[in-house]
Amino acid sequence: MEQVPEVATLVAIYNQINQYGRANGMELTVSAPGEVVYSMTVREEHLSSPGTCHGGVIAGLMDAALGAAALTMSFTAGDLVSTVEFKINYLHPVRLHDYLEARGHVEHSGKTLIVASADIICPARDLVVARALGTFNRYPADKRDFYHMLKTKSEE
Repeated sequence: MEQVPEVATLVAIYNQINQYGRANGMELTVSAPGEVVYSMTVREEHLSSPGTCHGGVIAGLMDAALGAAALTMSFTAGDLVSTVEFKINYLHPVRLHDYLEARGHVEHSGKTLIVASADIICPARDLVVARALGTFNRYPADKRDFYHMLKTKSEE
């Protein structure tokens, strides 16, 4: 197997190919493998009723945070992940222009599964607005030709 690039390099590539995150104004910060913060500000296109964010937007941010935490951990072994399942609790409504931080953390990293948890926090209101737990399947990056993407991007 080829040498695994550093996690920071892999995260930079992930940020370049992550269309969903970019389209929704999401920004990923990685403090360490398995520890991430995904942030975004609620925009008008995220609303389901006047002034209130759609639950699917919150679920999307949550899946991204859980998945990014799992992904940064799996990167250390040259693997990728896919979501198996996650369970979310919506604790408080989210409003237009709320700035949100989804803080993801790996709870368990096994040979084939990674379990992560996350809270979505609205810092301005000092409020946890959602909480979740997710399971992710770990698989070799070469199954998705991820290393080829790395070479292509770095050669440009």
